[in-house]
Amino acid sequence: MVANTKQSLERIKTPATPEPANGAKPAEKPAPKPSRVEELRRRRDQAIVGGGKDRIAKQHEQGKLTARERLELLLDPGSFVELDAFVTHQSRNFGLDSKKFAGDGVVTGWGRINGRTAYVYSQDFTVLGGSLGEATARKINKVQDLALQNGCPIIGLNDSGGARIQEGVNSLAGYGEIFFRNVLASGVVPQLTGIVGPCAGGAVYSPAITDFILMSQGTGHMFVTGPEVVKSVTGESSTFEDLGGAHVHTAKSGVAHFELEDEFALVETTKKLLSFLPQNNLEDPPRIPNQDDKYRADDELMRLVPDDPKKPYDMREVLRRVVDFGDFFEVQKNYARNILVGFARLNGYAVGIVANQPNVLAGAIDIDASDKAARFIRFCDAFNVPLVTFVDVPGFLPGLTQEHAGIIRHGAKMIYAYCEATVPKLTVVTRKAYGGAYIVMCSKHLRSDYNLAWPTTEIAVMGPDGAVNIVFKDEIAKATDAAARRKELENDYREKFANPYVAAERGFLDDIVEPQETRGRLIDALETLLNKRESRPAKKHGNIPL
Repeated sequence: MVANTKQSLERIKTPATPEPANGAKPAEKPAPKPSRVEELRRRRDQAIVGGGKDRIAKQHEQGKLTARERLELLLDPGSFVELDAFVTHQSRNFGLDSKKFAGDGVVTGWGRINGRTAYVYSQDFTVLGGSLGEATARKINKVQDLALQNGCPIIGLNDSGGARIQEGVNSLAGYGEIFFRNVLASGVVPQLTGIVGPCAGGAVYSPAITDFILMSQGTGHMFVTGPEVVKSVTGESSTFEDLGGAHVHTAKSGVAHFELEDEFALVETTKKLLSFLPQNNLEDPPRIPNQDDKYRADDELMRLVPDDPKKPYDMREVLRRVVDFGDFFEVQKNYARNILVGFARLNGYAVGIVANQPNVLAGAIDIDASDKAARFIRFCDAFNVPLVTFVDVPGFLPGLTQEHAGIIRHGAKMIYAYCEATVPKLTVVTRKAYGGAYIVMCSKHLRSDYNLAWPTTEIAVMGPDGAVNIVFKDEIAKATDAAARRKELENDYREKFANPYVAAERGFLDDIVEPQETRGRLIDALETLLNKRESRPAKKHGNIPL
């Protein structure tokens, strides 16, 4: 049976030529005209060199790869299938009719990344500066539509001078078509953008809608208006790097998520990021075989949290000692450093982690931290990535600057994101959890599924010193020895409220555990929650406080 099937497949691949009835030799099939084949090969060779060898050489001199070289690095060897290699623009304005290049400034198609299908487009700066015209946009739109229809990630590599001015409103329309599809795909398939060259004007808004932006140092730049326009309008002088370089957007603006030393590192980071993500919102993230001990107990966790509640420590060390092989893949590492977000695995299952960072601002939540965490939480929920939250938070950051800039509105984004999320939610309180910030950090009241606390935990409306100053203000003022009385009252408050047991007695904590038990407890809970189903009231969409 197997042999017959194999023979059938071979016959389908190479159909047999039937013998003529009179026994004469079958007529030979005429060979295709060599000129037609040669023309195809010539045109394909033209498409491969883009704007020509001189422009490719110039690209390399600037420390940049070409559009095709980037795709060769990103995709599994031999897996790239190109679309629309022979497309050209149809514009005749401003001499464009004499400047036609096969592919029209972008290489598009699909391929595989570690065996999984992805749709890609890579802008070609050697062709008209990678500018976006009507035909360029249609090519990108095609792979966007295919990615959405087939439930696969889409990855764009941006290296473009912006809109093709010679095509006028047609180029602007092209951006609009790209934006619309970005929004349609949001929350349905992962969208990643690599900024490996200039990305200016309207072009910046497509990356901004996608899920993650990766930028290469020195070559990747994003800005709405360039240095010359800024200078003419505001009088401010700046360079490309100062205005919109990788460090600016990963450390100051928060627009980008990863700053990489070069394009090679950018491609490797893209691959690793995809390894944590499902193909689409109907799938679960891929699980990988795990050789790390499920119940590994790290005694160092007992010593990481200082006895003094005001003394800082690095929450990253806690995370590394809990997750598989200590691999915490951090996102937006240099932005809003008082909160940590990123991906990891627990017994091979991908999880998204949100954690306060006591080393920066004592882990207090400010405007930037709220935005950073809320967007990450919503991404994880959209793509079925369970959330694990580590809490050590003294509260929201106080001050006129924060209040006037809208900490109330921004902090509400975190509340909204956690409440909205229906993926498995697990929370570990390592030390402080005070006031509204305790509620916001995925407490039981925001429908966390499993809440643990370490014995070092203090859960209260506020810290003992602040509480005593308010509740016992008059009593302390009248005391003969005010300092001694204050200390006595603080100790009493700490014993009564600044511990995990009051919350545990009310069921707000599911258990209090020794730190070294954390990994095993989280994995057990996660595995029981993998089939979690939770419905919410039907609605078109909510109104998140943007």
